[in-house]
Amino acid sequence: MSARAYVSRTPYDREILGLAAAALGSLAAEPLYVLVDTAIVGHLGRAELAALGVAGIVLPGLFALFNFLAYATTSQVARAAGAGHRETADRLGAQAFWLSLGIGVLLASFLAVFADPVVEAMGADGRTAELAAEYVRIASIGLPFAFLALGGQGYLRGVGDLKTPLYILLAANAVNVVLEVLFVYGFDWGLAGSAWGTAVAQIGMGAAFVAVQVRLGRELFRPRLELARRLLRIGRHIFVRTTALYSSFVVAGAVIARFGDASIAAHQIAFQLWVFLALVLDAIASAGQVIVGRMLGAGDEEGAYAASARMIGLSVLVGAVFAGVMIALIDLLPRAFTGDSAVLDEARDIWPIFALMQPLNGAVFALDGILIGAGDGRYLMWSMLVSGAASVSVALIALQLDWGIVGVWFALLVLICVRLATLGARFTRRRWLVTGWA
Repeated sequence: MSARAYVSRTPYDREILGLAAAALGSLAAEPLYVLVDTAIVGHLGRAELAALGVAGIVLPGLFALFNFLAYATTSQVARAAGAGHRETADRLGAQAFWLSLGIGVLLASFLAVFADPVVEAMGADGRTAELAAEYVRIASIGLPFAFLALGGQGYLRGVGDLKTPLYILLAANAVNVVLEVLFVYGFDWGLAGSAWGTAVAQIGMGAAFVAVQVRLGRELFRPRLELARRLLRIGRHIFVRTTALYSSFVVAGAVIARFGDASIAAHQIAFQLWVFLALVLDAIASAGQVIVGRMLGAGDEEGAYAASARMIGLSVLVGAVFAGVMIALIDLLPRAFTGDSAVLDEARDIWPIFALMQPLNGAVFALDGILIGAGDGRYLMWSMLVSGAASVSVALIALQLDWGIVGVWFALLVLICVRLATLGARFTRRRWLVTGWA
């Protein structure tokens, strides 16, 4: 796509940018929690920051693994609405609520019991492992409520209401900041105070989404097995796809943990910024889920393709801007999270890779959102399995040959490049353009 195509206006720009702007705050909410945690905890000490780095792999990873609760719901609700079946769209939202609640409770119970072996499996030991396990146990209290927010966001995005999730999540983040400062420094609870602040904020967030969804009414809110199965059928492919993605990140984090606390602390800073920027880019992909799902539901194949091509161009452009900003801030931004010279040196080594991945991320996340909106989960699954295998292989080689944190970040670059190649091929062949509700 030419540079001129990036900047010239198209009939889809207003809706794409409107949906993306509204989605931006919602998508950035979870990484904002972790970024706030990192900035506050980073000044407590290296062990605390390293422990948060381990917990930052486990907890956000669970949200990533089960993001089909939002993504599958958005695509199916949008497709039903586009096909003129609004009541079915509302019933799908109710089923997403029940699925989110059940999965959230099961996962919270698991972490409360098995926090110690989970963090040890991440490569942590000693005081770092103790602190990380304590953080995970406390934070798990808010997990079911955070999962309710996932399902609620999926439904509201699917019906085109992106403002309500934005308001709820902005309020939850504001509460999180206040509580973390109060608990960590005011009450001197240390890392545990950070976990309690996040848990309380997530409880309030989940309750707010419940209050919005129950307005559907008792009849529409009843469990519907056939619709729940439809979400699970779509979601299973997204789940496997996300598991492969998360496995790549887990292996990367576990390998880096074996290079020492300075490496895992530097990885925590760069990786959480990477996730934050990725989800900012994913705002355009969220617009893709809504627009593509609705257009294909309504039978508009050509419109879906043209709008998708525009979204890819815009996302690459935004990624290029991010790359420039990150390169410019290479000596400044890491200092907002730590003053440890060893951590800063490690962060500087990986910063160019982190920054220059951003335009590639833009293309990949846009393509991902488009194919999710189209319900093309099976291809997404196989594409990610291939990409994840390539990335994990390079990360393990980095461990064996002692390439350090730079070698592991090169493995993450391989992940993005293989994804771009496979998803780009699928997009250009147009096999994902399947219309109608059924």
